[in-house]
Amino acid sequence: MASRRGRWALGLLIAAASVLGGLYWWRQSLPDLPLGFAAGNGRVETDEIDIETKFAGRVAERFVDEGDVVRAGQALARMDTRDLEASLGRAEAQVLQARRVVDEARSNIEQQRAQAALASQQLERTAALLQQGYATRELFDQRRQQRDSAAAALVAAEARLGGATHALEAAQHDAELQRINIADNLLTAPRDGRIQYRLATVGEVLPAGGKVFTMLDSASVYMNIYLPTTEVGRAKVGADARIVVDALPDRPIPAKVSFVANQAQFTPKAVETRSERDKLMFRVKVRIDPEYLRALDDMVRAGMPGVAYVQIDPGAAWPKVLAAGTVP
Repeated sequence: MASRRGRWALGLLIAAASVLGGLYWWRQSLPDLPLGFAAGNGRVETDEIDIETKFAGRVAERFVDEGDVVRAGQALARMDTRDLEASLGRAEAQVLQARRVVDEARSNIEQQRAQAALASQQLERTAALLQQGYATRELFDQRRQQRDSAAAALVAAEARLGGATHALEAAQHDAELQRINIADNLLTAPRDGRIQYRLATVGEVLPAGGKVFTMLDSASVYMNIYLPTTEVGRAKVGADARIVVDALPDRPIPAKVSFVANQAQFTPKAVETRSERDKLMFRVKVRIDPEYLRALDDMVRAGMPGVAYVQIDPGAAWPKVLAAGTVP
């Protein structure tokens, strides 16, 4: 038992020595920063995008899997749309029916216009004959009544055409809505990126807003670091920066400061002395240039540890080891 404990203790000592040695080597490998620069440790992060369903339904097809690189607009999965397609068929039939009603209403208007014109002409002729004494007053009143009836019938026909037109527009909007809903059941990638997680399988029934995939936005890669009060006050949004990940220690990645927190993290309860104020830490987001990310050919991945260097003095010259910052 004692020998076993001794071996465990020896193993722990070796492991601790390895960790301390690695930390020492890493510290020694960091460049000595001149005045005008600040640095902080962090991990590469990427914005996550959830690919969710708009409606409740069954997953019919899946076109990608975890780890696949996708482009904006690429189809990722398709939901079962048979019920929506049936609704679309009904809506299209209603459109055809409403269109026939509109055509009939237009034909009726033409007929009523002809009758109204004929009634007006007959009234004019009867009025002339009445003045000459060749027509009776009773016949003139009948012609006038026929003209008024034809005019009222024309107004009614035009009103029916208006109602039929509105019904046709409503049917067309309903059909278009069904087409939009069917299109929304084809899940596509909103941005270029990589599929991180597959959260649903073919045949699985999901509620509205159910997640099918989680993808990483390849155009939004950054590192969050924390700087003390003495340095963060000089860090400006848009300032030049470099990120050095452990996997690519000899390849500084150009970046820009995209965010500087207005509120401190890790703030002590009472900040009364200068030493306490120096403990305040502010989050600074350093975003990698998307053009450079394309040149790296996916060598930089989320979760990689590294160091971000921020130029807090615009006139300071970058050290040679960090100077390379152009897109290769």
